[in-house]
Amino acid sequence: MTTAAPRLAAASFRAIAPSSIPVRSAHRTDAAQLAALSRPFARTGALRERSYARYASDATDFLVVDAQGGALDGCLGLRVHPAEPARGHGPTGVLYNFCVAPRSRGRGVGAQLLRAALAQAAAQSLRALFTATTGGGALFLRYGFAPADAGLAPASWANSLDPRRNSRVLGRVL
Repeated sequence: MTTAAPRLAAASFRAIAPSSIPVRSAHRTDAAQLAALSRPFARTGALRERSYARYASDATDFLVVDAQGGALDGCLGLRVHPAEPARGHGPTGVLYNFCVAPRSRGRGVGAQLLRAALAQAAAQSLRALFTATTGGGALFLRYGFAPADAGLAPASWANSLDPRRNSRVLGRVL
């Protein structure tokens, strides 16, 4: 019998060529556009509902792709969670509020946002990334994420998951 904690397996993935779609870090002044882009997804249940104040306070978590005319084509939040030594976990990240405007789907916006988030996480020496999705998570799976036990994720995040949403937790070792 083993008493060791389960480990998140390192997933292999095929490299996908970089894109010329520019990604930038969001600023507090992007809060209204983050909320506007996310609102339709929250209405369908694909994203959690968040207030404008929440987007304003968390704006620096986000990577964004600008559209012409001042709107956003896509966004992805990356929240860093400190190490949890008592659980044997190093610093990890959680990807959240990932959405791409319908007009921009199929153009590589989501893939470029995810590549930028992976690069940022690696630059911050995070040991793993987690996300929860109510959809299939195909893009995450293409980038090496795999189904993961929520117990391997940061406790504060895992405990905040709403079981009524039937989210699937995915993780990736960096």
